[in-house]
Amino acid sequence: MNVPAFDEGSKNDNFGVEQIRKEFPILSAEVYGKPLVYLDNGASAQKPKKVVESMVECLEKYYSNVHRGAHFLSQRSTEAFEDARAKIAKFINAPSVDEVIFTRGATESINLVASSYGSQFLDEGDEIILSCMEHHSNIVPWQNLRDQKGIVIKIAPIDDNGNFLVDEFEKLLSDRTRLVSILHVSNVLGTIVPVRKIIELAHKKNAKVLIDGCQAVPHMQVDLSDLGADFYVFSGHKLYGPTGIGVLWAPSDILNSMPPYQSGGEMIERVTFDQTSYQVAPYRFEAGTPAIIEAVGLGAAVDYVESIGLERIASHESNLLRYADKELRRIEGVRIIGEATDKTSIISFDMVDVHFSDIGMILDREGIAIRVGHHCAQPLMDRLKLSGTARASFGLYNTENEIQKLVNGLKTVKELFC
Repeated sequence: MNVPAFDEGSKNDNFGVEQIRKEFPILSAEVYGKPLVYLDNGASAQKPKKVVESMVECLEKYYSNVHRGAHFLSQRSTEAFEDARAKIAKFINAPSVDEVIFTRGATESINLVASSYGSQFLDEGDEIILSCMEHHSNIVPWQNLRDQKGIVIKIAPIDDNGNFLVDEFEKLLSDRTRLVSILHVSNVLGTIVPVRKIIELAHKKNAKVLIDGCQAVPHMQVDLSDLGADFYVFSGHKLYGPTGIGVLWAPSDILNSMPPYQSGGEMIERVTFDQTSYQVAPYRFEAGTPAIIEAVGLGAAVDYVESIGLERIASHESNLLRYADKELRRIEGVRIIGEATDKTSIISFDMVDVHFSDIGMILDREGIAIRVGHHCAQPLMDRLKLSGTARASFGLYNTENEIQKLVNGLKTVKELFC
């Protein structure tokens, strides 16, 4: 794995993880009388007090609907809502704040692109390239578009270690390729996909590129002014923010060439019974009352992550990944699934003669929360010839001690089944 060498000095907590943990009240909870060990950050991260407090403050002190009101509360709420948009634009280094669209999450962001951009610019016989590692949310919308318009879906492969095969991807590109929609980081294998190279190759064929950044933005710096993607999506709840809020980014010229995804209030410029004209981005894609409280919470989450620093977070999580990889390999019968050269803080595994559901159930009784199953990536499971895996995914508040509890829990599993 291409992560920083494990730093034995990290046991001295130079990162300050114990202080960080105090910012997350849920981490002091108990499960079945055992201290909670939360290792399911790939599904959803916990929320620091500052995020929760920002949302409560909005509800208690200045909540109102945004953009429409002439009174103080509406103006204050609008200011907080748009301030959150500006924070996110800065966080991902978007060229313009008007290119940040609030959605309910990455799933809705991808559906928006498939429905709006796909219906406008893709025709029968046009090709879309996905990878075999995609989450279902980056597969099913394109299948629906295929069934509606007759587009062709091609699948870029990986090797047995989970490395994305750039050369094989390049062979799939053709003069009919219109879009590449691909993840930045695998939610199962932790593979960091070489998206910059993918974008470069796709653009040579005049194809657009959508990047699913759900598993990237909490763990690494994403610079959209430099990356060159045409669409980038992510969800707030994996970034220590609330559920029900996500982001679609795209350049203004692309956004304003796309028809609205939903229609109603807010996204209009002028309505008559004869015809309607629409606002420009971002508002043309934010019909109705938006997720005001959730946007404020996501803005606070961005503030929180930036106060720690993504480089420091990445270093801490890389140490955790290397430590977990080392310790899990010491348990006879445990097999690591996914050994790509470039990985982030996700580790999937299985155990000889033990079903992944049993692993999850026994660990749960020890207070250890992991994810088991196909992780909404059944085509990848088919590629790996597996029905599912156990998965531990680390966040900025996890510790080596928690990994050791995971190891001890797996030893208990082994004793019970082997």
